[in-house]
Amino acid sequence: MSDTDSIDLAQRRLALALDALDAAADRRREADRAGAALATQVNALDSDRARLASELDETTARARVLETASREVKRRIDHAIETIRGVLELEE
Repeated sequence: MSDTDSIDLAQRRLALALDALDAAADRRREADRAGAALATQVNALDSDRARLASELDETTARARVLETASREVKRRIDHAIETIRGVLELEE
């Protein structure tokens, strides 16, 4: 093999190595972009989870208030029914 052939072969090997390095760098940049996009999505999901947890807490508290009010209304209706029955019995 002549010196020219050796140099040509070395240049081709170097060009292939540089192409492979460039492709690896491109894949790495794409992976970094995908990782950043994933981190953004995770942050958005975490924010949504926190918001939903807060809304659930508020809704649960409101449900308790409504349940208490419902029991009080039922108690008052039952008392009114008993009062009306008592009045009707007196009239008979």
